[in-house]
Amino acid sequence: MAIVAWNARGLGNPNNTRALKDTIFKHDPCIVFLSETKKNQKYLERIKSRNKFVGSFYVNPRGIAGGLALWWKESVSISILRESLNFIDTLVSVNGEEAWQCTFVYGPPYISEKHEFWTNFQYLRHHQSVKWCVIGDVNIVADQNDKEGGAPIKKNQAKWFLDSMDASGLFELPIKGGTFTWSNLRGEKDAIAEKLDKILISCEWSLAYPKAIGILEAAVASDHNPIILLLDGLKKKRKRAFKLESRWILEEECYTMLNEAWEGNLRCRGQLKLNRKLKTTRVKLKQWSGVKYGKNRQTIEGIKQKLLNLQ
Repeated sequence: MAIVAWNARGLGNPNNTRALKDTIFKHDPCIVFLSETKKNQKYLERIKSRNKFVGSFYVNPRGIAGGLALWWKESVSISILRESLNFIDTLVSVNGEEAWQCTFVYGPPYISEKHEFWTNFQYLRHHQSVKWCVIGDVNIVADQNDKEGGAPIKKNQAKWFLDSMDASGLFELPIKGGTFTWSNLRGEKDAIAEKLDKILISCEWSLAYPKAIGILEAAVASDHNPIILLLDGLKKKRKRAFKLESRWILEEECYTMLNEAWEGNLRCRGQLKLNRKLKTTRVKLKQWSGVKYGKNRQTIEGIKQKLLNLQ
């Protein structure tokens, strides 16, 4: 099971929705949490449906700022406990198992609101014995090592956050793939990078999911990297299903190749012969497409990995 949390910085841009779709395809998450959607429920429902999620909950933006979206699939049952402009607090049950508390957070970006929010955050814990996980953009740099460039961190803000985590019984789950989750997207001299997005867990939650890890995706269409929580650890990559691309049928050589593949002499009959013809045709199409167009998805993933390494 995977959970995706991403500060999308607005989902009105096609690049953002495309980047979201790619992340969902790659990790097949059961839950997606989006902050700074900057869009209303009606608009977001269309994107949710296209990505095949069945459940949803929204906190509408304040004007054109903020906005939260939570989507989940049929294998997950989610009960909403409470919500605000800065969090959605839930009880999550996966495949009918015992429920645990998950708080999807978007920490206040305004200094005037940070102290009150993090001081009161500890009281969100549903019950001391309940497994608790917090994921999202906390909007505070907790340690000087979590920042590169710019002015030193605000130590008073870091203290508010760390005191709240201590009082809540939460500790940070390491995220693999990079040190920082946000950058100001400027050149070397003016570049600033910070770790603003985190996964926080209680001891009880950690014992229930001992293989859980966090990983980072490349920041493609936002100044934040998506963070992925894998409850069962890393798994083998899914084998992509074969799909016919419509542009292939515009090429005359495609029909020649198809005829050669289909008319091949096979020493078998009936259903077995049909199955082998289909397999041969599929293999030939994939080989021909690789030569004609290159392996686009592999190329894109390779570029994203280089981008993540640079980030």
